[in-house]
Amino acid sequence: MKVLVIGSDGQLGLEFQKISNSYDSLSWVFSTIKTLDLLKLDTISSFLNDINPSVIINCAAYTSVDKAETESKLADLINHKAVDIISSWSSDNNKKLVHVSTDYVFDGLSKLPLSENSNTNPINEYGSSKLKGEQVCLKNDTNSIIIRTSWLYSSFGNNFLKTMIELMKKNNSVKLVNDQIGSPTYAYDLAKVILKIIVNYKTESGLFHYSNEGEISWFEFARSIKELYNLDCKIIGVSSKEFKTLAKRPKYSLLNKSKIKTTFNLEIPNYKQSLKNCIEIIKNEA
Repeated sequence: MKVLVIGSDGQLGLEFQKISNSYDSLSWVFSTIKTLDLLKLDTISSFLNDINPSVIINCAAYTSVDKAETESKLADLINHKAVDIISSWSSDNNKKLVHVSTDYVFDGLSKLPLSENSNTNPINEYGSSKLKGEQVCLKNDTNSIIIRTSWLYSSFGNNFLKTMIELMKKNNSVKLVNDQIGSPTYAYDLAKVILKIIVNYKTESGLFHYSNEGEISWFEFARSIKELYNLDCKIIGVSSKEFKTLAKRPKYSLLNKSKIKTTFNLEIPNYKQSLKNCIEIIKNEA
């Protein structure tokens, strides 16, 4: 079975590269912007025809939440229009597509963990572009799988974890919002789940939620990083009103993971255990 990973130089894509050697039954193709530029929409179908994968895992996305407010057309091209073409191709050619989406499709006004049936209402351009991508994916390819995830981090790439480590090393104190609630996701855990699905559950389709277990704020996430990395830095909690950003963020985007756990027989690790595992890798590579 040939698996194409689109966006393989991002943090999730790099996790797939890392664990690919453990899956001898799969042949892998890892595409980056150098081999598949999603901004060049007219090249996508011919690229897919040339590779002819059995499974496509689309990790590629425009993820700069604040920049998307001023680069909405760029975000829409990658997160929506490219997905439209990829999902049309997977449907037309009877191939499996796994598309990764985000908790930012929600407005954050819920007081309960969000299920796959919860109403979507994005409050920023990034979330809006990702929701449009979901919609065309489900419309074009009813056999596809979409996995919404949240607060993704890894030992690879640029992310909240690695930014916090650097900031805490250089500063006596760091301010973080304490009124935005969700749960982090270790990209390695997500990659393992996606591989379990494509190997063992070929006929499943639809929308699923995945993150690590736990319910925390960014402030609490930073405190856990400080504790597990043994850093000497004061973490100061502030409200979203005090922490101005160009794009609004949902106040509450905790994902209900009951469906994915039941459907695929998953045990999801607590965020703190996965964070500890990732930090150990970062320390060993330092």
